[in-house]
Amino acid sequence: MKRALKWILGLLLLAVIALFAWGYSPDTDPAAMKAKYASAASQFVDVGGGLTMHVRDEGKQDGPVLVLLHGSNASLHTWEPWVARLGGKYRIISLDQIGHGLTGPNPTGQYDSAAFVGTLDALLTKLGVTRFALAGNSMGGYVAWEYALAHPGKLTHLVLVDAAGPPQDPSKKLPIGFRIAQTPGLNKLALIITPRSVFETSLRQSVSNQAIVTPAAIDRYWELNRYPGNRKATGLRFAGYSGREANVGRLGEIKTPTLILWGAEDKLIPVSGADWFAKAIPGAQKIVYPGIGHLPMEEAADRSAADLDAFLSNPFPSPGKLPSLGPNG
Repeated sequence: MKRALKWILGLLLLAVIALFAWGYSPDTDPAAMKAKYASAASQFVDVGGGLTMHVRDEGKQDGPVLVLLHGSNASLHTWEPWVARLGGKYRIISLDQIGHGLTGPNPTGQYDSAAFVGTLDALLTKLGVTRFALAGNSMGGYVAWEYALAHPGKLTHLVLVDAAGPPQDPSKKLPIGFRIAQTPGLNKLALIITPRSVFETSLRQSVSNQAIVTPAAIDRYWELNRYPGNRKATGLRFAGYSGREANVGRLGEIKTPTLILWGAEDKLIPVSGADWFAKAIPGAQKIVYPGIGHLPMEEAADRSAADLDAFLSNPFPSPGKLPSLGPNG
């Protein structure tokens, strides 16, 4: 019996050693991350309460303002294709939301919708931005429509790109990174064991256009998610997801002209979500991209940027009465 116990303990010890050898990943160095992932357009804005947010304010400074919100475990870099295509016409503000990128964790430890909406509003107030179009992808789309409910008078347009919020199929198999974040025990291990391969697999599972899954993109996801405090923030954010649907019943209150963009092959939030939002938000228009997954702004950069520009350029006679945007609308 004692011999068997020793064998079991020995095997467990070997398993732990192998696990750490496979995936132990310490926090990245903040200074090194800022040197690598900030740009000449980067600003680090003190919004109060001990929070400093990473933001890029680019493009035509006297043009219409477009604010962009990235998705879960991503960063403002996901919007670079749109900035490159639309910066000549719009003033484009992208940011790392709390618990992400070079912004890092929220000093309050809060990651519910109120925290995301509140910190976004504090940042834009600091920048002196009072009227703007707001676009968000995935989790950022969720924050965007929550912002539209909280501050309807500040928005000229709302754009939901494969946005979170629609009812989810519990049997659906999520990308591995999301499954780890939602699994008790594993999400604790993920604070120190986050191998690069997990980020590569998760990204490949999220998109259909595999050309965007470059070594540089994988490195960016892996390294910025290990920015000090971001992994703990991810755990706290997923733990609080149970209440995220609290305001979905109010989507009908949104009067802001709304465009829904969606990848037909999105495995994370299925394309049925586009129909769900289109029915819930009065007058909303939708465009679905065949052969595209969860990140249309990267996977179909030319098409999605052109569709966004057409939407933002349209003079709307009144809220809730939107012109057709074509055969996909």
